Amino acid sequence: MGAALALVSALSYGLSDVVGGIVARRMRAVRVAFLGQLGGLLAVAVAAPVLTPASPAAPALLWGGLSGLGTGLAMAFLFRGMGRGAMSVVVPVSAVGGVALPVLVGATVLGERPAWPTWVGVGLALPALWLVSRGSAGPATESGPTRGSVTDGLVSGVGIAIQYLALARAAPASGLWPVLAGRVTALVAVGILACTLMRALPANAERRAGAREAAAAGGAGVLAALALAAYLVAAQSEFVTVAVVLSSLYPLVPAVIGVVVLGERLSRGQVLGLAVAATAAVLIALS
Repeated sequence: MGAALALVSALSYGLSDVVGGIVARRMRAVRVAFLGQLGGLLAVAVAAPVLTPASPAAPALLWGGLSGLGTGLAMAFLFRGMGRGAMSVVVPVSAVGGVALPVLVGATVLGERPAWPTWVGVGLALPALWLVSRGSAGPATESGPTRGSVTDGLVSGVGIAIQYLALARAAPASGLWPVLAGRVTALVAVGILACTLMRALPANAERRAGAREAAAAGGAGVLAALALAAYLVAAQSEFVTVAVVLSSLYPLVPAVIGVVVLGERLSRGQVLGLAVAATAAVLIALS
């Protein structure tokens, strides 16, 4: 059950990326991120008291809030890294780092010992994520990757790892309250990022975007919140190592939708990455 929920999390995250990516063609990415966090916050604020009427314990809210700070950290450095250097380096570094660190913590700190097919799947998932994310990130900028942009990708990966690890520490009885706490802190963090970046833009830097685009951005955030909720339950009933790796396979969703729906073409690296990732998912899920 935990593995299935982690895959649901990956699907929801992937769909959120697709919707957010489409909206970002007409709206600044940082504004899409802010509206997404707002949409996710509103959705969880409605669902949390209905699904979990009991008041949450303070530790669960603190873990959830820390998770949201990880989300904000990840977004801030991802956006900065993409602005400083090659997106085709920053994105995969962030994606792989966000998986590798929780796996390392799960094995060394939490003492998790999954079956050997799971470890084989984890070993396959990391290069698969690199290949799929690097292929979908587009060509390098003219200036090429810089040491600063790689560092930003690594710090973004740390933020993703904090998001996953902190949320997994919340007690099962806390329900969706940790996700709600995380959306509050993430909204604040992304709001600060949005104000900082938008102030630096010229007045005409953003293309026209209306209520439909704003609603779609909010919908992307609702999907991301659903992904976190599914991951939370998965991490409470499964090894964190398994839940994180399966949930982190979300880059496969935009790649597949791009081919099937949008008629995009995959690079050879992406095709290889998709095949390896599918093998990894099967090994982990069936272990």
